[in-house]
This record gives sequence, structure tokens and C-alpha cells, in this order.
Amino acid sequence: MTHMAVPSGRPDTAPVAPSGRRDAGATRAAILRAARHLLARHAHADITLRSVAERAGVSPPLILKYFGSKDALFAQVMSFEADATALLDAPLDALGAHMVRHVLVSQSEHGADPLLRVVFAPLHREHGDVLRANFRTQVAARLAARLPGPDAGLRAELAVGMLLGLGVMYGIVSGTRLRAAGLDAITDRYAPAVQAHLTRWPGGGPVRDIP
Repeated sequence: MTHMAVPSGRPDTAPVAPSGRRDAGATRAAILRAARHLLARHAHADITLRSVAERAGVSPPLILKYFGSKDALFAQVMSFEADATALLDAPLDALGAHMVRHVLVSQSEHGADPLLRVVFAPLHREHGDVLRANFRTQVAARLAARLPGPDAGLRAELAVGMLLGLGVMYGIVSGTRLRAAGLDAITDRYAPAVQAHLTRWPGGGPVRDIP
């Protein structure tokens, strides 16, 4: 089995209400988190519904009830649409700090990075191509569409690349000094460099958001 070691985190067990009945939304979310966790550690072909179910604390038939099939489940896991919405949810002049903090909080408090699974695309063969294509269109191109001025696509990819580097160093490498620093301190140091790609360019001045 192909495997890359990354922090394991806690099982994404679906909560059960006091009545003994599962909350449908929470159960779906737990299944998606479990599938994302496994996709960042194993090749797509090696992941079974049973392994997803065990991590999510549900039965394989329940996954089929909610998603229909493994392919349908992983089609959602390989999408970055919802992650991009949260990542880009700030005015342009504050977006660099928002994106940096979002990556850090997602990892430190929720055990999941909104972007990092694309790093493992080489594990997944043709499914890796889907991950790459989704990432380019749903994250990088969506960010570029918000950027006025020249070379918007390049500036967007440079900014996103910086976020991926931060995610790798914080979540996969577990840099000791980075982990020891507070989120505010990291954001204060890192966000201005990200922001520079969003609102400035060589020879140009600051720009404003597009309504």
C-alpha cells in the first residue's frame, strides 16, 4: 500500500444524539472528514468504504445511504468548492490575513487543511488529475477572478502556493518553532507576503476589491 505519513488526528466519529438517533448533517460531515483524512494518507484505490466507515464511526451501508457509492463520496471529497468559499470569505484588502489564519485554524483546531489534499495528488493516478483540475479551477482561478491588475492568474497561484507551503510546514513537517508560535504571530509575519501578491504588483500600486 502506498502511504505518506502525516499527523493522524482523532477519528472523525459521527455524533449520536441522546435519543440514539444520528444527526444527518453531522453524520455526513463526519463521513466526509474521514474520507478526506484517508485520501491524504492512502492511494484512492486502497481506500475502502469499510475503512471510511470505521473512522467515521458508522456502517458501510450508511455511507451508501448518504452518498450512493464510493465514487460519489470521493467526488465530493475531491471538490474544493466549499473550502474555497470559506478560504476567500474576506474583503480583498484583508484577504491575505484571513487565508493564512484559516489554514492555521483549520489545522490546529479542526485537524484538517482546506487545501493540503492536493499535495497528495500523485498518490491517486487518474483521481489525482481530478484533484489537480479541481484545485486549479475552484481555488486558484476563483482567487484570480477577484484580483484586478496585471498577471492576476500568476499572482493568485503564487499566493496559493504560499498557503500550501505553510500548510505543509505546519501540518506535515510539524515544524517545532512554527508549532510553538501563536497563530497571531504567524499571521502577522506571513500574511503581508501573501497579501502583496493580491493587492500589489511590480511597478504598480495598491488596488481595491472588485464588487
